[in-house]
Amino acid sequence: MSLVTTATRGLRAGRKFVHGLLETEHPLLVHLIPIRRCNIDCGYCNEYDKVSPPVPHDTLRARIDKLAELGTSVVAFSGGEPLLHPDLDDLIRQIRSHGMMAGLITNGFLLSEDRIKALNAAGLDYMQISIDNVVPDDVSKKSLKTLDAPDRDGRVHSKLKLLRLHAEFQVNINSVLGGGTRNPEDARTINTRARELGFTTSIGIIHDGLGQLKPLAPSEREIYEDVSKHIDGATHVFKNIYSGIRDFQANLVDGRPNEWRCRAGARYLYVCENGLVHYCSQQRGMPGIPLEQYSLEHIRREFNAPKSCAPYCTIGCVHRVSFMDFWRKPQTGEFSL
Repeated sequence: MSLVTTATRGLRAGRKFVHGLLETEHPLLVHLIPIRRCNIDCGYCNEYDKVSPPVPHDTLRARIDKLAELGTSVVAFSGGEPLLHPDLDDLIRQIRSHGMMAGLITNGFLLSEDRIKALNAAGLDYMQISIDNVVPDDVSKKSLKTLDAPDRDGRVHSKLKLLRLHAEFQVNINSVLGGGTRNPEDARTINTRARELGFTTSIGIIHDGLGQLKPLAPSEREIYEDVSKHIDGATHVFKNIYSGIRDFQANLVDGRPNEWRCRAGARYLYVCENGLVHYCSQQRGMPGIPLEQYSLEHIRREFNAPKSCAPYCTIGCVHRVSFMDFWRKPQTGEFSL
């Protein structure tokens, strides 16, 4: 990635940050689902199926137009697996045409040199890949071994190396701890390899299969602190400040609640394949309002409404987006749930 491209993207992100700091009545980040289907089946995931068709192209274009109307800063495609949508590149171009930043959360399995170059041409700003383990198992197929296969026959087979060679967008690699992960040491291995390739990194703390947050074991805590140290000490010129917002994880490490002002439904929106606005992927149905009906009044209401799920929330994107507004406008009224 050229320094000019990186600098230009940094300036655009900086403008969005300043706008978000000065004005509160617009979404900072929206996760938009273009398809619920996924090409892999991880045992812990409740966000995919094997049969859903892509959301129609014109329907998604209308949703992007509406998000622009609401003043959205960043629209990121999630899923399912968004790379399965046949019109994804055109939709990224539409996001950029509105002056919004475009992101993509993917498992990375469908990446190739040509696919990466097409995403460059469409104007993608950033990509996040979550890698859960070093070797795939029945819980997660999102493994380092799968995405970082060794070269052979003179060809590059590693998806991660192809990104390093060809991506003109920022790449962040996310690993996880907690929730009964089988080999916590994998998080350190994944982060080390991501740094070797020049990517930014992040780490998440997850619930167990019953949705319960448990304190990290001593060995997990040591790995978390080591990985965090490297994130905090990143030396690239344009550090991923977004992933560096991790104060909320200090309590989660100990299984303790956080006191914070969740701005889901206002600063962060999760728009499902049916076009409904939800607080996040784990609180679907709340508020459950069609995007085409979403208004400034809904944003104002949800900005000020506390959420009863907030104390033990592990959804990093919502914490990070809400961080900007912790200092202002205390939330009042009844819990929204």
